Amino acid sequence: MSSLWIHDAIRRIERDFQRSADTHLFPIELPAFSGIQIYLKDESTHPTGSLKHRLARSLFLYALCNGWINEGTTVIESSSGSTAVSEAYFARLLGLPFIAVMPKSTSAAKVAQIAFYGGKSHFVSKSDEVYAEAERLARECNGHYMDQFTYAERATDWRGNNNIAQSIFQQMKAEPHPIPRWIVVGAGTGGTSATIGRYLRYQGHATQLCVVDPEHSVFLDYYESGNPALTSDRGSAIEGIGRPRVEPSFIPGVIDRMMRVPTAASFAAARHLEKLVGKRFGGSTGTDFYGALHLACEMNARGEKGSIVTLACDGGERYLDTLYNDEWLQVNGHDIAPWLQQLKSTCVHGRWDTPAV
Repeated sequence: MSSLWIHDAIRRIERDFQRSADTHLFPIELPAFSGIQIYLKDESTHPTGSLKHRLARSLFLYALCNGWINEGTTVIESSSGSTAVSEAYFARLLGLPFIAVMPKSTSAAKVAQIAFYGGKSHFVSKSDEVYAEAERLARECNGHYMDQFTYAERATDWRGNNNIAQSIFQQMKAEPHPIPRWIVVGAGTGGTSATIGRYLRYQGHATQLCVVDPEHSVFLDYYESGNPALTSDRGSAIEGIGRPRVEPSFIPGVIDRMMRVPTAASFAAARHLEKLVGKRFGGSTGTDFYGALHLACEMNARGEKGSIVTLACDGGERYLDTLYNDEWLQVNGHDIAPWLQQLKSTCVHGRWDTPAV
């Protein structure tokens, strides 16, 4: 093992971080919610275009410092796409081979980005097959299986050190309500919710954490039942969040509330958000916004004032052939019209209207 190579690899990642700016936090204009402000932290502006850039950096540093990666090591990851894109970026930065094990339903744009960074894509039929196949490939080539679903909650320093929670509170300092009433996130690995939830408790903030979960994910069921053996025979249709099994990095004890969001509602919310901010985001951002809007309506009904922060996880350019394609939505049975009407009415009147589905 070359300690000089590892030292140089860590420095290269740190230099890359120093060249990167923080992501923007901007308010969403919703006049019907007087005294309540929803903020969107735009993680799509990372070099690899998603929130997973933070995770990939942490996972590489964690693996390097543990001695799991060395010069020439093939890095393998199980992913729904965005983490694989970001890990391919860091693998190229270090001159390492990279293989992403992903469901065959992963968007073509993500596959193309992995290839752009020099990575290879290895496809499986179902989302629950990625784990065993990634382990098999790692054994076969004597490589390192990064395993984001196990290490996401521990690779990032939740006490601070430029994590996403610290960034949110730094950016909120001058706002009318600097301590958010809620932070709303989805869960794929559970790493982001674990980092934010732990940070809130460590810092003593009154902010509560809400995790929004898409259809066919078991996280909410696990949160309510405490049964870690839960599985689903279908994967989430929202790339990046929701899992068919309880992942080791999902920590329910740091979460104050969970909310189920229908798939069509997530797609509709992403599309409606574009009308509000003038930019397209992916389906997981739609899930986040839908949950944040629901919480804002509850606050409005109680006469509360305050702020809510949620995340824009990745950009919509990765989903032009899926959620932004009307034909694709129709073929796959996603009727977003009732949800679009609900969102439009909710934003105009400031109350949670039931969709006509």
